[in-house]
Amino acid sequence: MQLSPQAPRKRLYTEAERARRDATPWTLVQAILAPAQFLAFAVSLALVLYFLVTGEGYTAATISILVKTALLYLIMVTGAIWEKTVFGQYLFAPAFFWEDVFSFAVIALHTAYLWALFSGSVSPAGQMVIVLAAYATYVINAGQFLWKLRLARLDLEAVQ
Repeated sequence: MQLSPQAPRKRLYTEAERARRDATPWTLVQAILAPAQFLAFAVSLALVLYFLVTGEGYTAATISILVKTALLYLIMVTGAIWEKTVFGQYLFAPAFFWEDVFSFAVIALHTAYLWALFSGSVSPAGQMVIVLAAYATYVINAGQFLWKLRLARLDLEAVQ
């Protein structure tokens, strides 16, 4: 039995899209915000876990979550602008469709945390559980984007 060769993968960017991606300052903005958000996530996760284990440090954990959430909203807005510049639409461009879909789950959970915090209807421990769910989805979504970055680099190597 002979295996058929695998069909070549569709490239992530057309030449025109790659040129727009490389020319827009929004690419640099994303390249700065993504690691900044990850750093905020790592610090915040440690503070949230510290609070859940010890019952101490609620204020520090809350501030860190608010910083992480603000960075998330900022990267989502600037990412939509980047997507419009590169692909001609603000969200759900075919190349990043599933990443955008999952981003909305991430945003929904972070927003649920904000509602829980500001409404006071959820205990501090409950708020942190919401945050852990939000952070779990963030990790998956970040992995999606890292995979796309890898595919873009493989495409570039294939062109050169």
